[in-house]
Amino acid sequence: MLSYQSIQELIEAAVKQDQCISDVVLADQAAALEQDPENLIQTMLQRLEVMRQAVEKGLADAGPSPSGLSGGAASSLRQALDKQQSVLDPVLVQVMAKALAVAEVNAKMGRIVAAPTAGSCGIIPGIVLTVGELQSISDRQIALSLFTASGFGLVIANRASLSGAEGGCQAECGSAAGMAAAAAVELMGGTPEQSAHACAIALKNCLGLVCDPVAGLVEVPCIKRNAGQAASALAAAEMALAGITSAIPVDEVIEAMKDVGNQMSVTLKETAAGGLAMTPTGQAVDARLTEDAASHLD
Repeated sequence: MLSYQSIQELIEAAVKQDQCISDVVLADQAAALEQDPENLIQTMLQRLEVMRQAVEKGLADAGPSPSGLSGGAASSLRQALDKQQSVLDPVLVQVMAKALAVAEVNAKMGRIVAAPTAGSCGIIPGIVLTVGELQSISDRQIALSLFTASGFGLVIANRASLSGAEGGCQAECGSAAGMAAAAAVELMGGTPEQSAHACAIALKNCLGLVCDPVAGLVEVPCIKRNAGQAASALAAAEMALAGITSAIPVDEVIEAMKDVGNQMSVTLKETAAGGLAMTPTGQAVDARLTEDAASHLD
């Protein structure tokens, strides 16, 4: 749990104490857990290493997932970048490739950090690891930025939801994008207010995003959504750092996300009963996998 009930409270505390949001969140969690802050930093460094290992594994492994629905996308994107075949800025492509890599490792039952969920696990690593590498930022500073992401995530969880089953994919990939954007701003030396604007912009970019996993698996369209929302998070951070603000305060955006999730049909909230899961191809994939599973039981 977090002592602060809103992002605005976090910002005010950081500004009052002339600190980064990560400092405020770290102190709050150390007090709540009755632990030395350094111990929490070391734990976060361990999680950062798991993120890095997942990226490396995902980029190197082009094989298919057990379902055959995914695999190789991260490797393909990196190869295109290496061959200078990308139409996008290399930084953005690196972010997307890392996000795909971690999500593909998750689909293959590999070890990832659910940040904040397994379905959205590639977005935060894609952002913070790429920014950290390009700016030669220490692992310790990257780990501290993850406390900023965590603080934003805890507020979102308390005021809305991080669950696709409760709020749709806006609550999973959307929240991850907002968290990643806030962390990226801090890594780049931005202000607490700019982190808040970045989170708000990222969340606004995916309001209403449904959770419609084909065959109920966290692969299609989930993996590619990780790449898409990582790109959105980077764009949000870039805008906030340039001084662009969100017309709607971040806490109000979070409340709007909750309201949208409440209005969303249950068929669009992780039930695989709507959206892409109910397309002819989606249904055919579901039938094939069901038949394969049944044959293995015979």
